[in-house]
Amino acid sequence: MDDTTKLCTTGLIAALTALWGWCGWLWMLWLLCLVADHFTGTVAACKAGEWSSAAARAGIWGKLGSMIVVLVIAALDFVLGQIINDMQWLPFHYTVLLFPIVLAWYILTEIGSILENASKLGAKVPKFLVRWIAVMQKQVGKAGEAAVSRKTEENENM
Repeated sequence: MDDTTKLCTTGLIAALTALWGWCGWLWMLWLLCLVADHFTGTVAACKAGEWSSAAARAGIWGKLGSMIVVLVIAALDFVLGQIINDMQWLPFHYTVLLFPIVLAWYILTEIGSILENASKLGAKVPKFLVRWIAVMQKQVGKAGEAAVSRKTEENENM
């Protein structure tokens, strides 16, 4: 890559990061995982001779459902931020809580599915990697539960 390309690429990445922050990159990673999972699932189904438009539509509907969940969670985080940050007496500034946790859970789910599809295509996927992804997904779920529990306890103690 020449210097001009590097400069333009770096400038674009910096501008996008300034625009949407690290949560935006997490969101982009999730979208990339959605596309990769759909692509690898389609290819694996074609290889096995099991592709059907009904199954493809079902997969797309499921992905659309997860997009709706993420949009709702983003809206909820925004509303929570507006409410909490209007409380001037709180010793912190709320930015996001649920959005990155939910996105991390969805990303790990998509990565697990991509690995499963790769296995169906004949790739050797290390079992420890599949188990590690499952453990990470459970840990993200536990972190989300713990965050909700802490917030619930704080609200009950007010």
